[in-house]
Amino acid sequence: MLGTRLSGVAVSPGRASGPVVRVAEPLGEPPRTPAPADPAADAARIAPAAAAVARRLEELAATAEGEAADILFTTAAIANDPGLVAEAERLVTVEGVPAPRAVHEAANGFARSLAAAGGYLAERVRDIQDVRDRIVAELLGVEPPGVPELASPSVLVARDLAPADTAGLDPAKVLALVTEQGPTSHTAILARALGIPAVVAVRGLLASGAEALVVDGDTGVVEPADPRGPVVVAERQAAAEWNGVGATADGHRVRILGNVGSVADARAAAEAGAEGIGLFRTEFCYLDAPSEPSVSEQRAAYADVLAPFAGKPVVVRTLDAGADKPLAFLAPEPEPNPALGVRGVRVAFARPAVLDRQLEAIAAAAAESGAEVSVMAPMVATAAEAAWFAERARAAGIARAGVMIEVPAAALAAREILEVVDFVSVGTNDLAQYTFAADRQLGAVAALNDPWQPALLRLIALIGEAAREAGKPAGVCGEAAADPRLARVLTGLGMTSLSMTAAAIRPVGATLATATLTDCEAEARHALGTFGAST
Repeated sequence: MLGTRLSGVAVSPGRASGPVVRVAEPLGEPPRTPAPADPAADAARIAPAAAAVARRLEELAATAEGEAADILFTTAAIANDPGLVAEAERLVTVEGVPAPRAVHEAANGFARSLAAAGGYLAERVRDIQDVRDRIVAELLGVEPPGVPELASPSVLVARDLAPADTAGLDPAKVLALVTEQGPTSHTAILARALGIPAVVAVRGLLASGAEALVVDGDTGVVEPADPRGPVVVAERQAAAEWNGVGATADGHRVRILGNVGSVADARAAAEAGAEGIGLFRTEFCYLDAPSEPSVSEQRAAYADVLAPFAGKPVVVRTLDAGADKPLAFLAPEPEPNPALGVRGVRVAFARPAVLDRQLEAIAAAAAESGAEVSVMAPMVATAAEAAWFAERARAAGIARAGVMIEVPAAALAAREILEVVDFVSVGTNDLAQYTFAADRQLGAVAALNDPWQPALLRLIALIGEAAREAGKPAGVCGEAAADPRLARVLTGLGMTSLSMTAAAIRPVGATLATATLTDCEAEARHALGTFGAST
């Protein structure tokens, strides 16, 4: 039984306790030998296995809704990816690798590319690993790893949990979710949407042997419980009452916006009451394209996303591509450390025509949809870079241009940057990663990427102060904005908009409405002085 309390990163609020049920460990690596006696026949098994996995995920998605359905459909699409199947078949027929091992290696290659790219695409790595294990299990004729059938309400404990597994959880049976690894943002988003308290990156969790746990999804503390004691079901967060206008109790306006990366995301954000879009990720238009999409193809894709927000503000982020990202038409040179290499706006410096065509498409989509469109560039580090981007955006007919602040240098130069752009938006996920030199996908350093870290909040405070002095907006579009308590702190630090996943819109809007601006400023001062999470 667990003797001392453990702690991790709180990702979904609430408190619950009950007996532990452990999720089965992922499948091990399939052996690379012996070579198949009939490589062609062995390779021919891969496509049907992938199709079977995709079909089951699609069936599960059809029974889900909102974020859960979106993630399940996306995971099914990964299983159906012809590139993944083709590479696995090549490994069998050309290199004589057995089909299960070939799928394992092909998927790992895709995952490495996305992990090296960083940002939003790196968050899909867990989905690829999940699909890999499901297809391998199908080929081996064994049950895939995943959540077992729960006979009674339990605390679910796992090394890690794929977003697709989280999407299928029954809130009536899962009291809380605790993982040793993490963080995985999609898993966190789903846990919040389902109202399940969750803590990730809890070191020593699996070695503890705990039979029952108390889980605090507000503080990240996980403590032992008496396995014979009563089950405590977390009080599920009721549908938040919110009037749809982002503001504090005394009327200070803070726009509550949505983060979107697809048509489905945009519709979900609109249905949740978002006042606009604070981050429209345009990468979806490029991911499966063998060559750069034409201006007309981009325009049509963007217009579909913008359509639910006619007459409302939408901030479109230009292509956040980088080295080792699977975008063939960019032909990136190999880099020893892609996270610190040619990413985001830096790609545009070398390929300005790609940016210009995208800006042309965005301007056309804005005119077609009627949305009030602004654009912003990712990975800007200096005022000179910001000015270069703003000039090109305005030349394309887009009147309002801004930049994301994800690099500490940009936070420190916020005053100079705000002299040349119309607004800034803080990407807290990458800003934390670069501030603490801590990979945002690595559970061992997850505590450093906690958005409550005072050093990160102090950088945001500098940005808020610069924005107030310039009389220009500053928002947050990172995962931090989805935390209702932290939203009040960010408001107190001078942020004028908060952009988040659809599931968080109403809770954040409702929580903000319960505090005055003075309350928010007091909470911000307290947070700035709090000692940060330890490693």
